[in-house]
Amino acid sequence: MASHQQMEKSQDCALYPAEKVPAIVASRLEAQQSRTVEMKRKIQKNRAHPGPLRSVGRIVCFFCLIVVLALVLDTVIYSGLRRIKTSGFGVSNKIVEGKINADIVISGSSRALTHYDPRIIQDRTGRTAFNIGLNGSQTDMQLARLKTYLRHNTKPSLLIFNLDLFSFQTTHGGVYDPGQYVPYLQEPAIYAALTRINPDVWKARFLPLYGYAVEDLRFTWLLGMMGFFGWSPVEDHFLGFKPRHLSWTDDFERFKEMNPDGVRFEIEPDGVREMEELLRLCREQGIAVLLVYSPEYTEMQALTANRAQVFARFEELSERFGVPLWDYSASPISSLKENFYNSQHLNAGGASAFSMDLAARIASDPVFGKLPVSRVLTTK
Repeated sequence: MASHQQMEKSQDCALYPAEKVPAIVASRLEAQQSRTVEMKRKIQKNRAHPGPLRSVGRIVCFFCLIVVLALVLDTVIYSGLRRIKTSGFGVSNKIVEGKINADIVISGSSRALTHYDPRIIQDRTGRTAFNIGLNGSQTDMQLARLKTYLRHNTKPSLLIFNLDLFSFQTTHGGVYDPGQYVPYLQEPAIYAALTRINPDVWKARFLPLYGYAVEDLRFTWLLGMMGFFGWSPVEDHFLGFKPRHLSWTDDFERFKEMNPDGVRFEIEPDGVREMEELLRLCREQGIAVLLVYSPEYTEMQALTANRAQVFARFEELSERFGVPLWDYSASPISSLKENFYNSQHLNAGGASAFSMDLAARIASDPVFGKLPVSRVLTTK
């Protein structure tokens, strides 16, 4: 066999003259090198210009990485905000964690938040109290917060609901400080109320970081990041009450100049329905209700063109649902500028004077003064 192959090789070589063999070998080497160079070029071309499937794969991998990072960051922010123990988020977290369970609950807008000191009410009545007033809110969001409170906490014996001239108005054009609601979008009442105001709120609930990147202009996400590592802001809410240590400014004078003909607060059918639902909810759950119009600076009262119509609605609801209405419009507290920092809001001193008067009336009231005491007093 070997001799046969040698004969073939000899015959193959014999086909060419001896002097041409080197040239033939060189030619074959050159062809081999050419093919090698071509292969390298193709490899480099593929690396520089990958095929469509490979490009799509890279894009998908990059997108998945971004989604994972967004999910992780969203979880960190959510967890951090829910860990905060103080200030506004501290109050909201206590509500959804069921850590309040007070005998007396105060609800309403920023006027509720800054006017009612539960520490004084507790001291005068002997009953636990907590303030769930919500800054910048209308009745629809106040109702949602109350429903959330009742979902997680034992129902109170008494609800003090603070009335405003805008109590018959609902939220339009988006809520104030939307970032404060993002960690609680799983709460049915809050989510339902926000959806009626803005149908796109689902994006903040289901798309990672959307609520903080698009809706939140107060950098709430930064609080969440710090909260995740154990930070909490300085406490400025005491049993939910936020005292304002401020003095009267010239803002009211400018307000009068801008509104020489006074102002009006529309009575919206939706706002009336929200008020009715709140009162109906309390009646169904056996919660006593006290409607209170807390002090408002006297000169501001004269500027409200339809004040009589708004109060006529208050009185009608009070009579229909059988709940008392305490109006502090004519209180001496309302006539003194030193009790206010603007025409609608009491400062810390004014809030203290008002809370003492209100608590004394509750303690001596033949109905409210006999409400059951079921909780241990606290000042935290």
